[in-house]
Amino acid sequence: MTRSPSNQAPQATTDGGAQATDSSGVAVRITGLSKSFDGRLVLNDVALTVPRSKIVSIIGSSGGGKTTLLRCVNLLERPDRAELEIAGEPVFAGERMVCRDLARLRQTVGMVFQRFNLFPHLTAVENVMLAQMKAARTPEQEALERAVSLLRRVGLAHRATAYPEQMSGGEQQRVAIARALALQPAVLLFDEPTASLDPESTGEVLKVMRELARDGMTMILVTHELPFAQEVSDWVVFIDQGRIVEEGPPLEVLQNPREARTKAYVTGYASHFEGGLEEAGRVMGIGAPG
Repeated sequence: MTRSPSNQAPQATTDGGAQATDSSGVAVRITGLSKSFDGRLVLNDVALTVPRSKIVSIIGSSGGGKTTLLRCVNLLERPDRAELEIAGEPVFAGERMVCRDLARLRQTVGMVFQRFNLFPHLTAVENVMLAQMKAARTPEQEALERAVSLLRRVGLAHRATAYPEQMSGGEQQRVAIARALALQPAVLLFDEPTASLDPESTGEVLKVMRELARDGMTMILVTHELPFAQEVSDWVVFIDQGRIVEEGPPLEVLQNPREARTKAYVTGYASHFEGGLEEAGRVMGIGAPG
């Protein structure tokens, strides 16, 4: 199931992204993004525009440039060349970083990693508090209150005093989501948030992400879970060999792709399930609204 009609998919633009009605409605704007590693071109002249309160999923084969693109958004990877704006504010221009405060940028653009990255010696609530106290200089009591509230939001109020080793993978990932939310970001980036989880844990994490989508959080996801991308996204981008091959509303890209390479990728994924994408969604527990 895709998002409701009130959250209509953005319209295509000439620069290869999704379009808002004016620049004030744009959360992320990327044009001309190129990135190389050791002389190998990983991203080649990529353009993407993400309106506020919209969810864009980036799909594609491993090694195609998905995660590199995501990490360039908050400058965890520095582009070779790009024009990059976050909420209308330039952060990279040409070959220069023009962002004056990286710490502030990374509060504005939060990231949830595939491997959780929790501190093992801290409890769940302490992990969520620490980000606020160190990055945002939030007073301890305020950080505690927000941490407890966010753990409740992700369904983990009862696990506040548990250490990472005492939690399942799904619980750890939900703590990581709460930690990212604690800094009150305008945009959340998700890098394969369910890739290392079992089906039950995957369902727990996807439920939280679905709720964030309903609340209007701007999100950019890198995912291999095509049924989730179809359900939650306003816009799906298929990237291959460093270029955006095809993009559009999720039902168009995933059910009726135009490009041969996209068709091959979607068909290959669906072939692992006797009932195709619909069965894959049922296996992941996302065949119907939660």
